[in-house]
Amino acid sequence: MGLQEKLRDDLKVALRGHDAPRLSIIRVLLAECKNGEKACMHLLDESETVEVLRREAKRRKESIDAFQAGKRPDLVAEEEAALAVINEYLPELMSREAILVAAREAIAATGASGPKDKGRVMSKLMPLVKGKADGKDVSDVVSELLGAA
Repeated sequence: MGLQEKLRDDLKVALRGHDAPRLSIIRVLLAECKNGEKACMHLLDESETVEVLRREAKRRKESIDAFQAGKRPDLVAEEEAALAVINEYLPELMSREAILVAAREAIAATGASGPKDKGRVMSKLMPLVKGKADGKDVSDVVSELLGAA
């Protein structure tokens, strides 16, 4: 079963169970998937759907930070609940150790020797970890390895 199908099925369950907060976030996720399909003019595959969900999760995390800074615990709680629902549908991210292994392989494959080669390493590495790891974490690991090289 695809991710969008699972979202649609869970939407029906939330409707029947009168679970308004869950229903709301699932509707948002399905709408974002539909917007993504309109933007790229084809049905989203699984990796593209995961990217849409990751983007929505990132928005929620940024909102949580903003609401915490604004001392709005009520809105923080809402966003955290929405983020928890989104995270149920996202696959597990790669561990830091797995990113380190992949980054070392990419550095070896590109022959990178210092921070100036970060772009080459990232262009080799990102297609391999896309959807499996956060880009910022990958960038941090590559910078760390190349700075130490």
